[in-house]
Amino acid sequence: MILSHDDSGSGPAVLLLHSAVCDRRMWDGQWQALLDAGHRVVRCDFRGFGDTPLADGPYAAAADVLALLDHLGIDSTAVVGSSYGGRTALTVAALRPQAVTALALLGAGRPGHEPSEAVRAFGAEEEALVEADDIDGAVGLNVRTWLGPEADEETRAFVRRMQRHNFEVQWEATGGPEKEEADLARITAPTLAVAGAHDLPDYRAIAAELPALLPNARHVRHLELPWAGHLPSLERPAEVAALLTEFLRESAAGR
Repeated sequence: MILSHDDSGSGPAVLLLHSAVCDRRMWDGQWQALLDAGHRVVRCDFRGFGDTPLADGPYAAAADVLALLDHLGIDSTAVVGSSYGGRTALTVAALRPQAVTALALLGAGRPGHEPSEAVRAFGAEEEALVEADDIDGAVGLNVRTWLGPEADEETRAFVRRMQRHNFEVQWEATGGPEKEEADLARITAPTLAVAGAHDLPDYRAIAAELPALLPNARHVRHLELPWAGHLPSLERPAEVAALLTEFLRESAAGR
């Protein structure tokens, strides 16, 4: 199965991987800016998100992404990933380092990371709400947890719609993602690791520790945004679009 996706533009490719709270629409605020910067821009929905149906058995998200790149004939691409999409981006870059020209990670997860008590508590509360059929409560919990204090009501409503759709699609899930191993030392791409100052501690720690975990990357930059929560691309779309286009321009110039 090929993941549902959008593919537009020409020039150096950039692939956008969404968080598990959202779907590929979370990149609406960066889509046109990346096209205007001269990129071929691709974004996809993981299985059970957006327009991509559920799997009926185990699957590997990174393998799905690599299959999509092969389907589109993309031999090399920059990869931008948010949260779960960031963890998948790291796995893709470790599995096929020659194919990834740059990595931009926004509140990324990390293969092998052991969740903190704060993340486990969130997961337990979400599970209890879903099991009680309180989808409104579960959606509200996600919006409160993952958006920073400056996110406006329009953004919060957008995340509510995406998260509610995810719950509805995944309600009857019989398959799930396999645990994917990744040797991060194989990553060679220049990397930007972004965290939000209002995010949960796990994601701030992951961004800070990546420079030491990617010893073969050509350059690793860590940046913490003082205004951001877990989803900066939604909280300040234009600012993140400018950050990404500048990073991709600098990365291309350094090759």
